[in-house]
Amino acid sequence: MTTRVFVPRDSSALALGADALANAIAQEAARRGLAVELVRNGSRGLLWLEPLVEVQTADGRVGYGNVESSDVASLFDAGFLSGGQHERSVGIVDEIPYLKKQQRLTFARLGLTDPLSIDDYVAHEGLAGLKAALGMTAEAACETVLESGLRGRGGAAFPAGIKWRTVREAKAAQKYIVCNADEGDSGTFSDRLAMEGDPFALIEGMIIAGISTGATRGYIYVRSEYPHSIAMLNAAIGKARAAGWLGEHVLGSAHAFELEVAKGAGSYVCGEETALLESLEGKRGIVRAKPPVPALSGLFGQPTVVNNVITLATVPIIFARGAKFYRDFGMGRSRGTLPFQLAGNIKYGGLVELAFGVTLRELVDTYGGGTASGRPVRAVQVGGPLGTYLPESQWDIPVDYEAYAQVGAVVGHGGLVVHDDTSNLAELAEYAMHFCAVESCGKCTPCRIGSTRGVEVIARIRNGDTSEKQITLLRDLCDTMVSGSLCAMGGMTPYPVLSALDHFPEDFGLRPAAPKAAAA
Repeated sequence: MTTRVFVPRDSSALALGADALANAIAQEAARRGLAVELVRNGSRGLLWLEPLVEVQTADGRVGYGNVESSDVASLFDAGFLSGGQHERSVGIVDEIPYLKKQQRLTFARLGLTDPLSIDDYVAHEGLAGLKAALGMTAEAACETVLESGLRGRGGAAFPAGIKWRTVREAKAAQKYIVCNADEGDSGTFSDRLAMEGDPFALIEGMIIAGISTGATRGYIYVRSEYPHSIAMLNAAIGKARAAGWLGEHVLGSAHAFELEVAKGAGSYVCGEETALLESLEGKRGIVRAKPPVPALSGLFGQPTVVNNVITLATVPIIFARGAKFYRDFGMGRSRGTLPFQLAGNIKYGGLVELAFGVTLRELVDTYGGGTASGRPVRAVQVGGPLGTYLPESQWDIPVDYEAYAQVGAVVGHGGLVVHDDTSNLAELAEYAMHFCAVESCGKCTPCRIGSTRGVEVIARIRNGDTSEKQITLLRDLCDTMVSGSLCAMGGMTPYPVLSALDHFPEDFGLRPAAPKAAAA
């Protein structure tokens, strides 16, 4: 009898020796004359357990966490091929509370399948969405996305259906679908996990976008720092093409769609959609002025849908199960789920997919287990390096685009970076300005010059000049950057600075604001 053993092949597991571990398991099984089928799956998203080895048993997949090559012999001695107990045992993986309590829609297949097996993909609801879309008119397909409430998961949260409909209605001989996979925010890794753990979902989503809008070519723009994602996508595209998903006749239909991967050159600002398009055209990645918007004049001046990885990878389940199914998750205008990424000083770092409405406190305490240092959590930065620092008083606000906007915060890409009570928020605020100064494309003055002056002003404050003049200057500078920057790079840099200044003034050498008197 052959036993299936799963060893992840995503970047985080590879960095921890997963390849050597897989070889050690194969060699030990051969030495003992045991039949093993080694499956290189994607990560389950339980990153604190990587490499997480799983064994298929009659009771389900039994996991062994943080396994090293030196553990392999003792695992076999303990009978791990039948789920035997070992010091690395974590039990039935699906029963781990961190995983069991999630609402996985976009990431339903994550870690369950071989990322490059079309048979595995189809056996887990793959292609159901594309087949449904092929039976619709382009107008009905765009309305399905609009009715689902899906908004861009790259941070801007623009309704995906409106963008698709605009491109569909545009008159042009050529239209494009561009996937923004330039995931560069600190503490974010959901795009990488999707590309390396379930690449066919992204491919299927892009094909659906193509036939829904009349676009016949697609590009996945991946940052050069993701070589494993690039390799996985190229391999998956090759398999999809061979299976008839791509080409002149998608799944034998009258629709044509071709797809390729483009490697970025390592510029953070190319995560902004117009700078990405410039780079994709072979130019320097500099932000374009808008209008015109990319949906009307995008890649090579043609109508272009630009969505991020999670947006497009979510499309198949919407078409497979219907717009209402997806819309029933979430709250307000924030429908569906979001893959939250727990990083920083966190005990249980990883990916948690839940419907909008969950609180930051639940994510950090219930799922994340608090800080890795064991010290109290002081602040959580939400939405990447340009996101706000949320103090404890704001941890019970439901995670919702509009609810966060009301307190000057952003949900962004769903990345959470946790800081304990030893963190200096003034130092982090200065770093945010420095980050902008380094990464700015330089096209607009508020971002290019404002960030440089911002570093100088914060440095003066941190060095003891806490006069009202310096504080006013910093706030005025931030206001200019928010109002005058050409894109979100300069427009959002003040968010972490102002949130640190407002909620943690003592780190700047200032007195905390006096509490407001209760209303009579």
